[in-house]
Amino acid sequence: MQRLWAPWRSQYLKSFEESVVNEENGCFLCAAARHPEQDAQRYVVYRGEGAFVILNLYPYNGGHIMVAPYEHVAALEHLDLDAYQSLCTLLRDAIAVLKEEFHPDGFNVGANLGRVAGAGLPDHVHFHIVPRWSGDTNFMPILADTKVVSQSLEEIYHRLHQAFQRYYHRQ
Repeated sequence: MQRLWAPWRSQYLKSFEESVVNEENGCFLCAAARHPEQDAQRYVVYRGEGAFVILNLYPYNGGHIMVAPYEHVAALEHLDLDAYQSLCTLLRDAIAVLKEEFHPDGFNVGANLGRVAGAGLPDHVHFHIVPRWSGDTNFMPILADTKVVSQSLEEIYHRLHQAFQRYYHRQ
């Protein structure tokens, strides 16, 4: 078996553990959900009725976002039907917004349910959406221990915040 190492992820895991401990109830998603006045600082790009969209602070690619319910639950089956539908609707709409704004060639979409599945935050269910472009995987992470993300979180935040406003204004 060949292994593809991604050592930059250790920085994410270390800082994640430190930041989660310092957040309210130990959950950065709950802290973001409870503080709409801090959306820009916490990179919450859109708030829906039962769920919200937040940038991933350690993205695999530019535009890597997470869609999470406001409710702090560990599993999809623990959400009531309204919250589940809101989450899934926002997941669908977030993909549409990313398509319009960034024109990716595809997406990785998924949820890590449980710590053994790779969840860094196993107690608050959320989906990751990672836009992908043909040729976005290259030699830099393997040979140079470097992942190239060509836009800052601030730039991506402002673009997506405005894109969500335009998207829902048309609805």
